[in-house]
Amino acid sequence: VAKWLLNKGQGMTMGTYDVLLLAFDMEGRVDEAESLWDTILQIHARSVSRRLFSRMISLYNHHYMPEKILEVFSDMEELGVKPDEDTVRRVGRAFQNLGQGENQKRLLQKYEAKFRYLHFDGERVRVRTSKK
Repeated sequence: VAKWLLNKGQGMTMGTYDVLLLAFDMEGRVDEAESLWDTILQIHARSVSRRLFSRMISLYNHHYMPEKILEVFSDMEELGVKPDEDTVRRVGRAFQNLGQGENQKRLLQKYEAKFRYLHFDGERVRVRTSKK
């Protein structure tokens, strides 16, 4: 279905790509997800969203591929896309699994959120995150 959809030129949107990557992840078809990811990067080099980068990093995380996580993250940094908190944690864990603790510290120092938001008495309150 994915090949037919993409060959017809139908649904070549970021939302469709996101759903296809999720489906490939759930079915364990990492090679097809990589093929689709390469296509996405070739066609939409400068407009790939944070959500798609996060989806691909999540896919590699589910299948225990820390080297690939770091490859996608380096592409993400190269294109100037700022990662979300979950992505930072996954990349940090990949550095840790590969024995690169110093890189993990630098990553957390650069991207870890300084504040988080809580809801208190019906209002949104900004709270400084505690340092570990």
